[in-house]
Parts: sequence; C-alpha cells; structure tokens
Amino acid sequence: MASEALALEGIDAFYGDSHVLHGVSLRLGEGRLLGLLGRNGAGKSTTLHVTVGLLPPRGGAVTVYGSPVTGRPPEAIAARGIALVPQGRRIFRSLTVRENLAVAGRRRRGRPMQWTLDSVSALFPRLRERARQMAGSLSGGEQQMLAIGRALMSNPRVLLMDEPSEGLAPQIIAEVMTTIRRLKAEGLSIVLVEQNAKLVFGVADDIVILNSGHVAVEGSTAELTRSGLDLRQHLGIY
Repeated sequence: MASEALALEGIDAFYGDSHVLHGVSLRLGEGRLLGLLGRNGAGKSTTLHVTVGLLPPRGGAVTVYGSPVTGRPPEAIAARGIALVPQGRRIFRSLTVRENLAVAGRRRRGRPMQWTLDSVSALFPRLRERARQMAGSLSGGEQQMLAIGRALMSNPRVLLMDEPSEGLAPQIIAEVMTTIRRLKAEGLSIVLVEQNAKLVFGVADDIVILNSGHVAVEGSTAELTRSGLDLRQHLGIY
C-alpha cells in the first residue's frame, strides 16, 4: 500500500463565527490523485486553504508524509512540500512569465530538482515562447499554465489544484487535464478540486464529496462508479 502523502483528520474551520468545515477528514495516498467535489460553498477551497496554512483550523490535524503541520504558517507548510495552484490563477501580472516562474523556484534538500525553468518550459512550450511577455497580457489558458508551472517550480511532493478548468475553453481544459494526467503518471500526489465531476471521475483514483462542510461521500473512483452513486443528490447535476 502506498504511504500517506497528506492527511486531514477531524478538521473544524471557521470564518469569523461561521463554522464552515465540520470534522472533515481525508487522506491522499502517495502518487495518487484525490478528487474533491461539492456544490458551491461546500467547503472545497476552504479545505485547501486549511491545508496550506492560509486558514488555521480550530480543531483537527493536518500531516504531510506523517509530519504534523497544523496551524503552521504557509511558508513552513510550503517547505514541507505542499504547493497550491489557486482558484483564479493569481499570477503576478506585472512580472514577466519567466519572472513568475523564477520567483517560485525552490530546491529541496536531499531530493533532485525535477522542476526548473527548462523542464516547466518543456511541459508548457507556450510559456517558453512568451518568457519575456508580461504575465497579465496572457490568455486565460496561458495564465493557467503559468499558475501550474509556478507551483511546480517549488518542486512539491503534494500539489493542490483549485478549479483549474474554471473559465477555460474546452480545448484548453483538455490540455490542462492532459498535463494533470502526466504529473500523476510521474508520481506526483495531487488533490484536484473541480466543479466538473466528469473531469474528476476521469482522472481521480479516489473521491471525496463535501456537502455543507461535511464529508458526504468518500471512496475509490472505481467503487463509487460501481455503486451507481447519484451525483444529483450531492452536486445538483442533472
């Protein structure tokens, strides 16, 4: 059995007085892809924010490869090997493509540096073509590629992706999903948050569905597919 890359256990999280995550637990196996689904406001992005330290939980624990990181600052959690591709891309618009990538570069002690400017440019040739272009002038699809490339430059052990298909044309979505499959095939452990359940079921090893801040469904993709899971009940899909 693969070792556990990431684990959240009994996470309670609040925005002010609003209780948004209620005892959320999930586990990501090494080299596996976990799809995190749910309606708008179900707590998907909040779960990622807790994981990377942007929102300290009021209860529960987060571990990365067995090391506790609960409540630690984002830079300390990033140093443990967690990288986030945020919703809305959030690239540095006033920097060039190359500068966006270079600023995120990180070497991890005792591990080969897999992701460099050259290897990210090989993964996304369009970023090489636009290396000197201001990031804010890129198309939506190119900005998403840059956001993924920037996260990879930190040479993460776990990659969190928040709605990477949002606002993209179908052809670009297909390119992004091809990239995700390649990263998974290379052994990267991934949590994928998506509104598009079909995309998630097509790439994920395991699925967790949140409903109003609670874990409503969890299991392997194969098990849930065999069970005849009614996604309409949890996601409002018709």
